[in-house]
Amino acid sequence: MAAIFYASSMSDIPGPVGYWFSDTILHMACYGGFALFVLRALARGKWTGVTVGMAIAAWLLATLYGASDEWHQIYVPGRSSELRDLVNDAAGALAAVGAAGAWGIMRGPSRADMSPPSGLSHDL
Repeated sequence: MAAIFYASSMSDIPGPVGYWFSDTILHMACYGGFALFVLRALARGKWTGVTVGMAIAAWLLATLYGASDEWHQIYVPGRSSELRDLVNDAAGALAAVGAAGAWGIMRGPSRADMSPPSGLSHDL
């Protein structure tokens, strides 16, 4: 959140960043990554602990932060607030959370996440 806030507080985006990547790609990648951090935090650091509710919450939190970021940019000289940017933020967050959910389904539970049969321990 701090990195997003810092970047959106800049009056001008540094030349190479704005030149190499489109605004759409930057918004989608930034908020996609942010949504993954939120999702991982909600699952207490375990990808296998992710639920549909956590995925929805991560998407919603990322999208709401995107809205607050667009509101913040109204007050930054040289910046503007655009609905298109918020849509890109939400789309990036949705794509990332959806990809993480699909990865979790394909991967299935890992051996480390499975509890041992009763009477046995991992120290064998």
